[in-house]
Amino acid sequence: MAGKKRTRRAKYITLYSPFLMKETKHELIGEPIETESGRHQWARCTRSRHSQLVNLDKIEAEADKSKAIIHISREDAKRYNPREEFKIGDIIFHAIWDDVGVVRAKEVTSQGGNSIIVQFEKNNEKRLIEKMSIV
Repeated sequence: MAGKKRTRRAKYITLYSPFLMKETKHELIGEPIETESGRHQWARCTRSRHSQLVNLDKIEAEADKSKAIIHISREDAKRYNPREEFKIGDIIFHAIWDDVGVVRAKEVTSQGGNSIIVQFEKNNEKRLIEKMSIV
């Protein structure tokens, strides 16, 4: 007896792609991240495969979707350090992976430590240590 294969329905939006210099179809990646300035989510161009962070609330509210694109770079991001503490919505840069991401959630590890869940532009979602103390 074959099991049912469940397909994930992707959500697509049309946004301006700075790499192709025209509007293209973008796939929303991961889950929305709740921040003080609205719900943020990565959108990946289906043609160029480049990702950009967008504000979903602004996309829904404004006719001009270009205002919803959140321009981030390494210079804007906090450099990831496992000894530091981060807030949900913080933009961080991971030097080893050469990737920028947004802190999506915070958790307590099974050993009682702290971790953050980060949605990265290239490396998808990763769990990272925070507030690590050296004994």
